[in-house]
Amino acid sequence: MIQFNLLQQKGSLRLGEITTARGIVIPTPVFMPVGSQGAVKTLAMEDVKECDVNLILNNVFHLFLRPGVDIIESQGGLHKFISWDRAILTDSGGYQVFSLLGKRKVKEEGVVFQSHIDGGYHTFTPEMVIELQHRLGVDIAMSFDYCIEYPAAEKEVEKAGQITYRWAKRGLEKHRQLSEQKSECPALFGIIQGGTYPHLREQSAEQLIELDFDGYSVGGLSVGEPTEEMLNMVEILHPLLPEHKPRYLMGVGTPLDIIQAVSRGIDMFDCVIPTRHGRNGTVYTWDGKLVVKNAEYARDNRPIDPNCDCEVCKNYSRAYIRHLFKAGELLAPRLATYHNIYFYSRFMRAIRESIREDKFDSLYSRIKDVYPAKKDATIPRFEG
Repeated sequence: MIQFNLLQQKGSLRLGEITTARGIVIPTPVFMPVGSQGAVKTLAMEDVKECDVNLILNNVFHLFLRPGVDIIESQGGLHKFISWDRAILTDSGGYQVFSLLGKRKVKEEGVVFQSHIDGGYHTFTPEMVIELQHRLGVDIAMSFDYCIEYPAAEKEVEKAGQITYRWAKRGLEKHRQLSEQKSECPALFGIIQGGTYPHLREQSAEQLIELDFDGYSVGGLSVGEPTEEMLNMVEILHPLLPEHKPRYLMGVGTPLDIIQAVSRGIDMFDCVIPTRHGRNGTVYTWDGKLVVKNAEYARDNRPIDPNCDCEVCKNYSRAYIRHLFKAGELLAPRLATYHNIYFYSRFMRAIRESIREDKFDSLYSRIKDVYPAKKDATIPRFEG
C-alpha cells in the first residue's frame, strides 16, 4: 500500500507526497526514469541515486521473459537483484499489447504473446500479472490493460476499454487476496483507457474509480497521437479523478509535455526520452535541447549546461563529449544519459518549488520559450 498526502493545491496544480509501504518518500510531481529490464540504460544504480531519483519504472513483461521471476525471487526480490533500495513501479505488460501488435492475440482470458527473444508463446492474464508483481516485491503495481493503437475506430476503442475494465476487476480481486497474506504489499493502480474519445475516457475513469484503486494511471496515450489530443484527454479527466489519490500519465514526455500535464493535475510521469535521446547525443538543458554530436561543438569548452551542477557538467566539455560520440566510445551515451536524468530530476524539483512558492506561471513561460510546442505526434514510450 501507499499513502498519498496532497500538501497543496491551487486550481489544477498539485503538490504532494507518496509514502510507500517500505517507508520511501516520493515528492510529487515526480518523473520516473525507465528501466524496463531492471536497468536504466547505460547507468549504474549508484548513478541514478546521485541524480536524486527515488522512483524508477521496471517492466514485468520483460523481466518475466528474461531473466525470469523465479530467478529474481531466488536473489531476494527485485530491489536486491538490481541493487536499488528506493521505490519501484512496474508496468504490467499492457503496453506490449500495443508495441508487439504483430506478436500477440487478445482474448477475454488475457493475451497470448510471442516472445521477441526466442519466439516462444506466453499467456498473460490479469491475475498472473498481479501475482508476478507481488512476487517481485515492487512498491507500485499496474493493472493489466488493453492499450490500443492510434488511430483506432471508436468501436474498437470502446471494446478495449471494456476489456480493460473487466481485467481490472479480476486483477484487483487477485491483489486483495494476495494482500491478505502479508503485511507489506504493493499499491495497485488502475489504468484508464478510452483513446482520444472524451466520452470513452470518462466512462473508463468512472468505472475504475468505483473499484477504488490506490491510484489512477492514464494509459493509451503517447502512442502516436498529436500532443494536443493527449493534453485534452488529461484535461477531461482532471475533475473526475479523486483528489486524494495519485495520478500517473504513462509515457510522457518532453519538458514541455510534462509541465503542461502538471498544469492539468498530473502527479507522476515516465518516458524513454531522457535515456533514448541521451544515447543518441541529444541532451536537455535549461536553455533548451542540444545535439552535442553536432560539428558546432567540436571546439566548445563549455559544459553541456552552464546552469547545471551535475558531475558531468562539472568535469566534461561539450567538445570532449562530442569527441566520444564521434569515436564510438561507450562513455559518451553514459555521460549524456546521466546529465539528462539529472536534468529531469532537477526540473521536477523546480516544478515542485514553483508550485510551493506560487511561481509556476514564471517557470511555465520559461519552459515554453526554450522548448517551443511542435505539432508532432507524441513519441511512443517503448524501451525494450
